[in-house]
Amino acid sequence: MEDLEGMAYPQRSHWTEMEYLAFERQSETKHELVDGQIIAMSGASGAHNLITASTIAALIVQVRGKNCRVFSSDMRVRAPLLGNHTYPDITVVCGEVEYTDDTLETVANPTLIVEVLSPSTERFDRNQKFQNYWRIPSLETYLLIAQDQARVERFTRQKMNEWLMTVVVGLEQEIELASIGCTLALADIYQQVSLGGARRE
Repeated sequence: MEDLEGMAYPQRSHWTEMEYLAFERQSETKHELVDGQIIAMSGASGAHNLITASTIAALIVQVRGKNCRVFSSDMRVRAPLLGNHTYPDITVVCGEVEYTDDTLETVANPTLIVEVLSPSTERFDRNQKFQNYWRIPSLETYLLIAQDQARVERFTRQKMNEWLMTVVVGLEQEIELASIGCTLALADIYQQVSLGGARRE
């Protein structure tokens, strides 16, 4: 997720899922529902878009023939225990996709979720978002990608409430995503992105 911004919408102390979905389907912009509160989302930076697009491209090539699907940030994810609805930057589902209803707008069984960090949302992605995601039984891997340096953090589920964190730093590094049978090269993720003032081609 990129920057958050305020927006005019009905003020309520708590939104139900049904109220949120009715509002969201009429809105021209995207919002997330976290702990009963609506959070408006704004556009992403150039670096954010490049990283997201390059990561999606690398994943699509590798999951071909593996019965996995790669979704962009237009696909919502629902956390069943809390009823939260969010738009991860990238979602991968392996096996049959479980949609929450016949609109096919929201998935309930992500295998991998990727968030590209930004200064304004990093704390949110690391804390509230992660606490939301790890309650999804199907989720096996959570990936955080930095914008300002070649750094990727991988959280791999060990038990329901236990996750193993692995950090890789440097364009020469790769990170394995065993849950979907892929490996991401950081050089591919950060192609055409300026790191430390130098643009990579």
